[in-house]
Amino acid sequence: MSFLIGLLALSFALTLLFSFVFSDLKYEYEEKGGSLLWSLFPEQAQEERITVVAIDEKSLSEVGAWPWSRSTMADLSNKLADYGVSLQLYDVVFPEAKLGDALFLEALTNNNGVLAQVPIFNGQSALRGGQLNGALDNTRCQYPAPKATSYLANTPTLAAQQVGHITPVVDRDGMVRKQPPLVCVDGQVYPSLALQGLLSSLSKVSPSVSVHQDEGLFSSKWKVSIDSYFGLSVPIDKQGNMRLSYRQSPDSFQVVSAADVLNGSAPSSLLENTWVLVGATAFGLGDVVPTPHSGTTPGVELQARLLSSLLDGRTPYTPDYATYLLVLFGVLVSAILITLARTQNKISAYALPLAGLILPISALVLHAYLLRYDIWLGWFNGALFSFLAGTLFVLADHQVVRHQHLRVFSHLSSYLPKSVAQGLLTRSPSGAIEASRHDLVLMCADLRNFSAFEESRPPEEAAALLHCFFVNATQIIEAFDGQIEEYKGDSLLASWPSTHSNSATNDALNAADALQKMIIRILPQQPPKGLEPLALGISIERGPTLVGSIGPMHRRHHTLLGDTVTIVLRMQEMTQDLAQPVLVGECAARDLQGDALESQGSFLLDGLTTPHVLFAPKSHHIDPIVGIDSKVLRMVRSH
Repeated sequence: MSFLIGLLALSFALTLLFSFVFSDLKYEYEEKGGSLLWSLFPEQAQEERITVVAIDEKSLSEVGAWPWSRSTMADLSNKLADYGVSLQLYDVVFPEAKLGDALFLEALTNNNGVLAQVPIFNGQSALRGGQLNGALDNTRCQYPAPKATSYLANTPTLAAQQVGHITPVVDRDGMVRKQPPLVCVDGQVYPSLALQGLLSSLSKVSPSVSVHQDEGLFSSKWKVSIDSYFGLSVPIDKQGNMRLSYRQSPDSFQVVSAADVLNGSAPSSLLENTWVLVGATAFGLGDVVPTPHSGTTPGVELQARLLSSLLDGRTPYTPDYATYLLVLFGVLVSAILITLARTQNKISAYALPLAGLILPISALVLHAYLLRYDIWLGWFNGALFSFLAGTLFVLADHQVVRHQHLRVFSHLSSYLPKSVAQGLLTRSPSGAIEASRHDLVLMCADLRNFSAFEESRPPEEAAALLHCFFVNATQIIEAFDGQIEEYKGDSLLASWPSTHSNSATNDALNAADALQKMIIRILPQQPPKGLEPLALGISIERGPTLVGSIGPMHRRHHTLLGDTVTIVLRMQEMTQDLAQPVLVGECAARDLQGDALESQGSFLLDGLTTPHVLFAPKSHHIDPIVGIDSKVLRMVRSH
């Protein structure tokens, strides 16, 4: 458990480190991923309160190149008033004095027009063009409203009282996601174009606007409130910015060409009793920015989105409880991963990697769900923590499983031949017979008189002797390329794969000679009183053998079946009757050259119907020991 908690702590530390070291990268992916719901499933409902009057390619073609004369702009304002437009907002700055400014100013004053200006946050800029207007007399310049040191404003000859700034916050990737509703310049507070439009619709008297902290758990940390209207406020972040909402599709904003307004052909249904935003949409004018919906969105559309959010009271914001919710999400992720990691069954083997994929996505899903209610929770830290924790848990589980796998294989190969153990790892358990035919040289080695010895001695002593015999016998047989198939009672059964040459039979016969020399060293020198001395009987035969496993699926047994097995077992029983320590069957004898063997005659083995000729080596020193490792060689030569 402590190990799992350590992995969670490491994941948390790595998440914090990544967020700190790669804060810009984290912010970019947080914003791009967080706005996926808006870009993939935008709202298609038509925005009927706001109409964009576009200075588009058609307008430039019919009216002339931009900028237009002040008389043309005054004519546009008056034509919009004739259509019944209730509020005109111009996403355009007029920094130079020109002929006709008085006429345009009169039209703006009569038609409830709002001009734009641009405070500049770049501290290196010294630009101060035009004259700032529209300051909120009853609002103090206070934190967190950002401060600008330079600006581009309208010419003093267009000193309109209703002015709003259009300064966006441009991120490193060029995308506009936020805009401050209030900006401080030289101790004066200036509202944004959208906020000024809202204020203009509420009262002709300059309203009181304040910035204050909100203590509510479900509210943003800071708010811009219109004091004269209870509940009318704009949530802002600690940098003083309000977030743009891209929930509406670009097609939901109705657009009318400025040329159609000037020539009187614009649909009156799109303009009557609406708020109008006048701005450039022609690509050649350069007022385009990338957004989640498009890489070339007109800047006037951003103002339409801000104004729509203010009218609906649906400005996306990060609530004060966001940190607690993210912590709760991390605790839930930790609990799920710990539960899956401690569950030892088939489900956990698949569930843990699956959780490592699903949990990071769930952080994004939770963010998208809350975004439907204009709550910007954030998802990156939750997803990164889930991904890191899930990955570490999967890797740790893999290492544990691998360690257990190696341990199980080690145990399995100590009970079964290694080749059989390796085969079991590659297939599922089965209740059917799984066996195949092989041509093998078999050896049966049995301790004679061991049952009587075991009866007369403590079981610990008998077990120690038998263990010593099996350990040394296994070393010798494996040194001669043999394989232990099974230990049964006080005997063992070994095999050598038969080849076209006689090497397998020679190896088995040399192993038998080494076993006989080894047994002299480990057996008691004096047998217990009244008991015959212990000895080793060995039989060797070659032939077809069925090798495999039988038994129910939950309790399998590795076994060798066939006539060759029966023959070699019965031959071993004959070693005592014939007073020969080693007997070789007639099939194995054919593999040996020269006169190394001596016939013992033909015998009808117990339980069989066909007589078999048995052979015995002429001497215990049969062949030079070749290929045996140094440890076994020293053991054999010592006797």
